[in-house]
Amino acid sequence: MLTDPFQRLNLDREVLTVSQLNGRARMLLEDVFAQVWVEGELSNLARPASGHVYFTLKDGNAQVRCALFRQNAQRVRQALRDGLAVRVRGKVSLFEGRGDYQLILDNVEPAGDGALRLAFEALKEKLAAEGLFATERKRALPAHPRRIGIISSPTGAVIRDIISVFRRRAPHVELSLIPTAVQGREATGQIVRALALADAQGFDALILARGGGSLEDLWCFNEEAVARAIAGCRTPLVSAVGHETDVSIADFVADVRAPTPSAAAELLAPHAGDLEQRLEVLRRRLLHCTRERLRRDGLRLDGLARRLRHPGERLQQQAQRIDDLEQRLLRALDRQLCAGHERLARLETRLAAQHPGRSLNLLRQRLATLDARLPRAMQANLRQQRQRLQNLGQTLNIVSPLATLGRGYSILLDERGHAIRRADQTQPGQRLEARLGYGRLHVRVEDNHTDPITLPLL
Repeated sequence: MLTDPFQRLNLDREVLTVSQLNGRARMLLEDVFAQVWVEGELSNLARPASGHVYFTLKDGNAQVRCALFRQNAQRVRQALRDGLAVRVRGKVSLFEGRGDYQLILDNVEPAGDGALRLAFEALKEKLAAEGLFATERKRALPAHPRRIGIISSPTGAVIRDIISVFRRRAPHVELSLIPTAVQGREATGQIVRALALADAQGFDALILARGGGSLEDLWCFNEEAVARAIAGCRTPLVSAVGHETDVSIADFVADVRAPTPSAAAELLAPHAGDLEQRLEVLRRRLLHCTRERLRRDGLRLDGLARRLRHPGERLQQQAQRIDDLEQRLLRALDRQLCAGHERLARLETRLAAQHPGRSLNLLRQRLATLDARLPRAMQANLRQQRQRLQNLGQTLNIVSPLATLGRGYSILLDERGHAIRRADQTQPGQRLEARLGYGRLHVRVEDNHTDPITLPLL
């Protein structure tokens, strides 16, 4: 933990840009929270085409954005979905573009209830692939059962609620309790044995019941052994496990799922008044359907009668259609001929414009124009060249050394004809040639002085 993080970031009274602020905040968060474990529930899961995974991790009071990049997302084996409880590992960071605080993750694993959910989904997919949930294998419940077996705990409110419903709605039904544990380590084996025992007793129907609870409390009803025992029962079975929002593997395998144990009892103990009311509803529906069917058939018959036509009318219609098609064909041919004539006229016009004689006349006119322009252009060019030559002669005369010699200067040359520019290039007694503006002089060096000589300007 940094004792003075602002000293590390070189913050005194420096004025930062937003980008600099977000960048330094990201550095600070990543240093302090380099690796943390966080547990929560997935929501707002997004999988863009890049392969990265983005979601929100939340609990009852707060939430945080999370980013799982592609290389780490490929290592996560369980399927991520909204509502899954997970435990994640990563570093706290900041998305500088928006200034959003987020977790950059490198590992995601199920947590608590999430692990059970994954096991639940895996077993559900396996049994569904084997056809244990198929609708065609489910048996219908008997309309008027006489003997019903109840597989549940002998204590608690569940068995009392079921008995109360049967006493009120169908007191003549014989109920038999096959006691079993419905929670804990021994519950799975006891439920399997109770199902086998109840199926051998010749009951008209069975009820597998338990009150509500957490996913861990209801887990024995999600075991594969219990699911296969339910699938092996020859007696129609109603699953009434947990509250209405609780769903177990037993519910999918059973012939019928009831939202509550009381609802399961009501399914197998229809009230006489309910039967009479249902019969009246069915009678009214049958009467309504019969009348509606007669009405539809009458309308259909009227429609068919109106559509029925004499063959002579059909022939007249076909003859009229043939005449109409003939007229349309003639009009189309006329339009096509007119279009062809117009196109031919345009092509003839273009051909005349491209005739070689026309091109030759244009070229002759251009040649005559150029022939007239050539002498004038040559004379103008000669004048320009003479003027340029005169200018160059004047310039050459200005820089010519002969003009300098004409103003009283001379040039000293040694025996090889090289110009003497410094006194130290000569020796006493050496003969030199002095070239003047008019004529030449042969001179001899008496002495040479190398000291600089200052000449007065005036």
